[in-house]
Amino acid sequence: MTAYFLDSSALVKRYVPETGSAWIRAISDLDSGNSLIIARITWVEVRSAIARRQREGSLNISDASLITQRFRFDLNNQYQVIELDSILAENAGLLVDQYPLRAYDAVQLASLLRIQPAFSTTQSTQLIFRDS
Repeated sequence: MTAYFLDSSALVKRYVPETGSAWIRAISDLDSGNSLIIARITWVEVRSAIARRQREGSLNISDASLITQRFRFDLNNQYQVIELDSILAENAGLLVDQYPLRAYDAVQLASLLRIQPAFSTTQSTQLIFRDS
């Protein structure tokens, strides 16, 4: 089995056609057997991307609403979500001290780093990080 940690820029490709959409749709297909992991903040970031496309005119209000409904369904039923808590926020804060990261990118990276040890101890599941 393969587990994919998807940041928002990668995940939005599942819902809005752009370069890389076919690959994301293939790995997120239920028949693939892949595990999909996201940070809780991905909800906000993907919603922001959808709203921006609607404001810019590449998505109409109806399509944006349908995409949001589909994303909410997938969030509740398909994704394993890493919750933002005080420890994760502290670790993200340390990352911005060490690296030139934006705030949400630091939270994404801290989320990945939180789960990475669980995958390094097992040979049966490979963890892949995918950003845009």
